[in-house]
Amino acid sequence: MGKAHEALKGKLTLISTQASEHFKSRLSSKTYMTNTNCWVTIPENSDFSIYNIPFGIFSDSNDTKRVAVAIGEHLIDLSKAAELEIFNSLDFNTSVFTNEFLNPFIDLGKETTNAIRKLIQQELQNDASVLKGNDAVIIAQKDAQMHMPVFIRDYTDFYSSIEHATNVGTMFRDPEKALMPNWKHLPVGYHGRASSITVSGHDVHRPMGQTMPPSAENPIYGASKRVDFELEMGFIIGKNTSLGDTISTSNAEDYIFGKVILNDWSARDVQKWEYVPLGPFLAKSFASHISPWIVTMEALEPFKVAGPDQDPKVLPYLNYAGDKNYDIKLEVSIQPENANETIVSESNFKYMYWNMAQQLTHHTMNGCNINIGDMMASGTISGKSKDSYGSMLEITWGGKNPISLNNGLERKFIEDNDTVIMRGYSQKGDIRVGFGEVRAKILPAKQ
Repeated sequence: MGKAHEALKGKLTLISTQASEHFKSRLSSKTYMTNTNCWVTIPENSDFSIYNIPFGIFSDSNDTKRVAVAIGEHLIDLSKAAELEIFNSLDFNTSVFTNEFLNPFIDLGKETTNAIRKLIQQELQNDASVLKGNDAVIIAQKDAQMHMPVFIRDYTDFYSSIEHATNVGTMFRDPEKALMPNWKHLPVGYHGRASSITVSGHDVHRPMGQTMPPSAENPIYGASKRVDFELEMGFIIGKNTSLGDTISTSNAEDYIFGKVILNDWSARDVQKWEYVPLGPFLAKSFASHISPWIVTMEALEPFKVAGPDQDPKVLPYLNYAGDKNYDIKLEVSIQPENANETIVSESNFKYMYWNMAQQLTHHTMNGCNINIGDMMASGTISGKSKDSYGSMLEITWGGKNPISLNNGLERKFIEDNDTVIMRGYSQKGDIRVGFGEVRAKILPAKQ
């Protein structure tokens, strides 16, 4: 058993090492991997280039959920690909591809999942691949139904954009003391509701709640009048820990499988009344939406950048070395019913004050255990200018400054039958890696 394990480890290490060297060489050479070398047609500026290969869960006419990767406007059914024995050089149970969630696949470990991703990239450049021309394996994304990619047992939402925190603090507190005293010393966060996280395309009803109107003496119950989006990104945990374990900033990325775009809906009027003294509750738990494809951290490696300076100096356990932020361009559009969409925000994930390694390290510093599929959210991602703010609360400054949409419409917050669409991608030279989109419509409240 020990020899077999060592043989497998050696085989996967060789594949991973070779792939890593190829990956490095492609940054300076166009001969290794380009979209034009791929036998699947990939539209210009596609999020799902050969450099990406994100993982997701889909079903088609037979309604069986299974694992796929995205390439251009198509997906590859990995359960069907496994039947063609393309994964025989790797030693793992291919039944993980016939699952309703990615959790068992992620549980294979990065050594194996990375090798699977690299093997798929190689097959896509091999004109003699058994996958080529196989309609049972290569499926148009328009003919597929995407589902929740992971089972999320636990969900934590951070508050890590200094621009967003400053804007909100300025609106609701003394502008001279916009940030709370602890904000620059630790990644502030709260534990959210995992059961109401759903995938792009599932519409949600306007929430009911208790609010305190400005001129009222007593609260009232009714539909929220200030439904808002929050532009966020989530990262998916890829490795379990035990109760009492901690994670350092130096190895935190070993525990992160990949990332998604997240719309963390908010009911601002409900939130304003309920959040004292314990923070967000019903104003945040009615729905959150994520994009269906999980982009691996390996695909995002070329887009690492330095984060903003952290002043004052953080405590030693939050120190880190190297670049830990990511240059991911983000945008938000609002599309009223029977109207064109209007881009209302263009931001970037690189703005985050607290990075993912610090967030995960702080999350486990007390021994809190994490599980595969858990999701950690960034908090609203805002830049320094109004057109880069990540929520309507900031863009309209609490509803005081309505914005103009196409067709002569205006918005202070999200109205019934408005669809909010979020998109994101990274680009460096010819290398483009994107997330697709997360979209959802706000339906009238269920009275």
